[in-house]
Amino acid sequence: MHDGPDINTSRQTRLSRIIGESSLPIEKAVSAPLADQLENLLPQTQCTKCGYPACRPYAEAIAEGKASYNQCPPGGQEGVNRLAQLLGKPSIPLNISHGHERVRSVALIDEAFCIGCTLCIQACPVDAILGAAKQMHTVLPSLCTGCDLCVAPCPVDCISMVEVTPGKTGWDAWTQSQADQARQRFHARELRLKREKQENDDRLAAKAVAKLQALESEATLTPEEIAARDRKKAVIAAAIERARLKKMDADTDK
Repeated sequence: MHDGPDINTSRQTRLSRIIGESSLPIEKAVSAPLADQLENLLPQTQCTKCGYPACRPYAEAIAEGKASYNQCPPGGQEGVNRLAQLLGKPSIPLNISHGHERVRSVALIDEAFCIGCTLCIQACPVDAILGAAKQMHTVLPSLCTGCDLCVAPCPVDCISMVEVTPGKTGWDAWTQSQADQARQRFHARELRLKREKQENDDRLAAKAVAKLQALESEATLTPEEIAARDRKKAVIAAAIERARLKKMDADTDK
């Protein structure tokens, strides 16, 4: 039995509304690659429950036919329905092997027991946790996506998940504007981590060059000292070359 024209028109209207709520204008979203359109319909919690490291890789996997469209617990059944509609496929139940649809929660740190290890900060995909090494950490509830990723790394078990949307699950507990904000913060964090890594690599390279110059200027008295100096120089020169090639690869990826 086929859907009548009115039902199809209703579906098209609903899909246009959903895409229109995303961070892209309707004209761009409709003409965008499938992976982009799928990503726009995901809640952007970056929780990895789908089996992929972030929402974008999951969207790409769906677009390539490598993953099903029912693997996102934060999106819940409504999320499955949205993806199915975009793909022109039937609605199927959420695959609970990836997790159950649930009330949205945010992380809460028991500050009395926090030891300032920064492991939760490193785990948070949207930089929603403030703190520094050996200092108390705290979660910014308005930025927390409820991904749970900070809970497991905590060595003193001082992080709990607190429900904040009683009776509301999936997209009923999460708005498109929250999803857009989470995606922006996730990308900002990725850029920050990349920048910090490059800065650290540059510092190490500069130290290696300085050490090599210091070795070359050392006064040597015996053949043994010369041999030891040459070994050190070879090790440092090899490290500098590895760093140079690594930077070249990174620049090529850009």
